[in-house]
Amino acid sequence: MRLTIVGCSGSYPGPDSPASCYLLEADVGDGADKRVWRILLDLGNGALGQLHRYVDPLSIDAVLISHHHADHCLDMCGYYVMRKYHPTGPQPPIPVWGPAGTAERVARAYELPVDPGMTEEFDFHTYDGPFTIGPFTILPIPVDHPIEAYGMRISAGGSTMGYSGDTAPCEGLDRIAANVRLLLCEASFRDTDENPPGIHLTGVDAGSVAARSQASRLVLTHVPPWFDRDAMMAEARTAYSGPVELASAGATYEF
Repeated sequence: MRLTIVGCSGSYPGPDSPASCYLLEADVGDGADKRVWRILLDLGNGALGQLHRYVDPLSIDAVLISHHHADHCLDMCGYYVMRKYHPTGPQPPIPVWGPAGTAERVARAYELPVDPGMTEEFDFHTYDGPFTIGPFTILPIPVDHPIEAYGMRISAGGSTMGYSGDTAPCEGLDRIAANVRLLLCEASFRDTDENPPGIHLTGVDAGSVAARSQASRLVLTHVPPWFDRDAMMAEARTAYSGPVELASAGATYEF
């Protein structure tokens, strides 16, 4: 399983990265029979353009939307245009998984009538338990955010990673992080600030969940451009003694 950071800026695109988007790839077969499966975790604003740097966006097999905030789903609008009007012709629909109302949310974002909206370009599904896409097994887990939101455990080839999505500390986050090879975890607040409850994690929170859940590796993401990224990593290291890195656009992890 390979993880490529397409976008990791928190809350809106920053000077060095689009908003949230993560490419997961897994190979199946060998030689002429080799098939690369590709899924996207979120497709936030600015991410579709950056995705071209790493793969042909038309080669994506599915999109998984963690929640409906713009920095996690808004580039579905551009992706709809690409798949509908590409010069090679309309592309076959691919699965899009998300919280309840995802089809309506992205239709409204592009000022489309809800019926048909984007349902001719995407096959929409609502999270209701584990599911598979090619070699990937995905377990969506509800997390604590002001709107319906999910983190995920994704497994393939004997490895499991966790993706926090956007969340405050919660039991669901601990389930996501338990014994994963890599925890891709948001860190949007600073521990030294007076932070509103039920929205995001601090760097200390991210380190703490990685430590108590025995994650093998922590990658911090979703740091807003107004904060010092290195200071956020330093926070996480006060709570977690394992390897910690800051997500950056273009970084790739194999596990």
